[in-house]
Amino acid sequence: MRRPNRFLLLSLSVFLAACGSDAADEAAVEASDMEAAPVVASASGLSCTVMGDTEGRASALEQVSFSYDGGEGLLCYGAPSANGREVVGGLVPFGQPWRLGANEPTTFHLSAATTIGGVSVDAGSYSIYAIPGETEWQFFLNSNTDRWGIPIDGAVRSSEVGSFRANPETLASPVETLTFEHVSNVIAVSWENTRLNIPIGGM
Repeated sequence: MRRPNRFLLLSLSVFLAACGSDAADEAAVEASDMEAAPVVASASGLSCTVMGDTEGRASALEQVSFSYDGGEGLLCYGAPSANGREVVGGLVPFGQPWRLGANEPTTFHLSAATTIGGVSVDAGSYSIYAIPGETEWQFFLNSNTDRWGIPIDGAVRSSEVGSFRANPETLASPVETLTFEHVSNVIAVSWENTRLNIPIGGM
């Protein structure tokens, strides 16, 4: 099969980025041949892994460093913005797997064993995705991190190592850009009018 023209793919990514579309990120990674490269992002030596160049992406690569009992952690994710779109139940449909971000899979990097949402995990890297529901979300931890974030198909789901559930909270003020933050022993996920808490350790 003939390779896509690199110049055309890069041009398309720039155009889509100007429109504020997450599709720009997909075009940009195709143009970069999806080559994985580590990006050191924490004093503990843990690092995010990216596919190709992050420059010009519509959804920036973000990371959250955190400590837990016995170890250090790094959470890496692509941070899309609502840009006037309905997010939960719209852009992020109910009942379908969602990568909890954009670009590469949202990934935990852990220096020591702990629990995530009550699921016991060893030191290492784990992607996390969710199936949103109106009153309850189900989260899945997966040992497959060296991939693009979508599709979350049967091949990806065959590497699941555990799952847990969380109830969404309604925020008083909307959050424009997907945000993860570490608060005590919880990773809080906020976007649009929804917040969910992912317990880390202490279970």
